[in-house]
Amino acid sequence: MTLFIHVRSLFLLLLTLGLLSGCQTAYYASMEKLGYHKRDILINRVEDTQKAQQETQQQFKDALEQFKAVVQFDGGNLQETYDKLNTEYEDSKTTAENLRSHIEKVEDVAEALFDEWEEELALYSNATLKRDSTRKLQETKRQYKKLIASMWRAEKTIAPVLTTLHDQVLYLKHNLNARAIAALRGELKTVQKDVDRLLKSMQQAIRESQVFIQQMRRSQ
Repeated sequence: MTLFIHVRSLFLLLLTLGLLSGCQTAYYASMEKLGYHKRDILINRVEDTQKAQQETQQQFKDALEQFKAVVQFDGGNLQETYDKLNTEYEDSKTTAENLRSHIEKVEDVAEALFDEWEEELALYSNATLKRDSTRKLQETKRQYKKLIASMWRAEKTIAPVLTTLHDQVLYLKHNLNARAIAALRGELKTVQKDVDRLLKSMQQAIRESQVFIQQMRRSQ
């Protein structure tokens, strides 16, 4: 029975992946009929990811400021202060998930573009044009590899901040008192360091995105 369940689960997974792949293929084909080629879609998705990175920067700045407000709490409604921090944590999680989704969409269209480009190289009869197209493909792949690496590198800086925020929120949830606030003050430097690292990595990824977009547009 267990083997049957595993086989059935694997089948459903493969079927889902196949359907998703088919949907993406149909989507790209439909967009191409409307005049939007994979190259155009890639540029648009990199731009969307760039905006998501900027939103991520702002969200984690806001979360840091709210954490500072918590550790600097000096009277007032502690429950309200906790609720604000919890909201910033939940918003940060949503922002992180949104960014991850955008990066995955960039990967999807880039893979489709490069596969198509590789296949079409075999259609050339002119050797000079084929060499030029091959060179451009390799250069674009090189630029893309640098871009996607910077995107994922920046995305990985989110986890430490989320983990720390989660711990603080969870701790405060069950310890809404001045002693708990005092206990969290020692964590401020760690949170500040992690957020600074995140902001720096995001900014680098944003710059890489801009360079990639400019290069792609120049080669059109």
